[in-house]
Amino acid sequence: MTKGLARFKPGVATRTHLLLSAALWTTIGVLLLAKGTYRLSQLAEWQAFVVVIPAIVIGSLKAVFVLDKSARRGIDRILTFKDGTCLGAVYSIKTWILVLCMMGMGVILRNSSLPIKFLGFLYITIGWAMLVSSRLAWRAWLQGK
Repeated sequence: MTKGLARFKPGVATRTHLLLSAALWTTIGVLLLAKGTYRLSQLAEWQAFVVVIPAIVIGSLKAVFVLDKSARRGIDRILTFKDGTCLGAVYSIKTWILVLCMMGMGVILRNSSLPIKFLGFLYITIGWAMLVSSRLAWRAWLQGK
């Protein structure tokens, strides 16, 4: 029975896992940047500028010192996969739970009464950090590892 069900498993090549990982980090980063930009578009131009510059700086630091480590661990994990590993294995169970928690936190923040400046800052900081750190998965995918 298990062998019969195995044919329905969405097993893919290791390079496909790398592509999916890079695409997810990039897409989520861009979406968060768009959300932050939308929030800040409601402010005067100079106020938005005062929020965006520190957000980009802090996001860059977060990428280099925090998210790059996580991205490297994920890439190293993917590189241990054999071709045919399930597509959902792109992230560990622990990481998928963390993703769900972050999504929940996003819903809470979106529905909160926090100031627009703070929400815009948060979205841009996290989005930029994810976009910057996605470069590692893109590099691994392009190198064909």
